[in-house]
Amino acid sequence: QVQLVESGGGLVQTGGSLRLSCAASGTIAGITDMGWYRQGPGNQRELVARITVGGSTNYADSVKGRFTISRDASKNWIYLQMDSLKPEDTAVYYCRFRRLGPDYWGQGTQVTVSS
Repeated sequence: QVQLVESGGGLVQTGGSLRLSCAASGTIAGITDMGWYRQGPGNQRELVARITVGGSTNYADSVKGRFTISRDASKNWIYLQMDSLKPEDTAVYYCRFRRLGPDYWGQGTQVTVSS
């Protein structure tokens, strides 16, 4: 059974950096794109960044210029480099693999940015 496991979250001060990783176990067929989403306290889950199998990326306006999504295609792993973190980036971050079939979601990793 395929699982997505996030890691790399934690507590960081404003202006700091974190790198999230999402490791996919097992073989996943029909992937169309992979992305990072987040859900802050009292908020709906929102897209942070997405990368297609062709390598195209798009970002939420709130993180452009600060976050970078990347992938290791050979392992079906994705990463999110987060720089210049702000308190409003505090959230649970989830990875998601969209595919021609049911999507896969990770269990989430907490990111907390202190002011």
